[in-house]
Amino acid sequence: MIVALGALVLLVSLFLDWYGDQSAWDAFELADLLLAVLAIAALVVAAALVTDTGLPVDRRWLPGLVLAAAVIVIAEILSPPAAVGGADPQTGAWLAFGAVLAMLVGMVLSLARVSFSFAIEGRQPRQRVAAVDHRPPTTEAGAPVPRPGNRTAATQALPGEGAEQGGKRR
Repeated sequence: MIVALGALVLLVSLFLDWYGDQSAWDAFELADLLLAVLAIAALVVAAALVTDTGLPVDRRWLPGLVLAAAVIVIAEILSPPAAVGGADPQTGAWLAFGAVLAMLVGMVLSLARVSFSFAIEGRQPRQRVAAVDHRPPTTEAGAPVPRPGNRTAATQALPGEGAEQGGKRR
């Protein structure tokens, strides 16, 4: 999707001012046509990969298209055509530069098969764990409470202690 969005922005930038009051269509002889063809081709390839339309499109076409567009845009910014004189790059040129950078990022993410997804869902209730549910209840001090039939060493009666507890000795 990032490559497709960058390709659309690149197409729009061709109609904006690149140098002075000249658009890419007025300033360039061949670069404008090449950029338009590369942007449309990158848009078609990216759309085919995202929507899985069944077109015979290979993911390996994308780097060549994006790199060619990036080289042309950077070359035209660094070395303006003679027809524009000494004019500085304007909005269209910088928008095209940003578009090819976005296309490069999208291409790298596509080749690395990295994808981002956002899921907005409600919280799930906390699930109980069996090991926690079967612990013996504790007292305030943290010592386990003795249960009938489950006597610990601290709660076992000493020998001969049971006869004295009744109060009578025989």
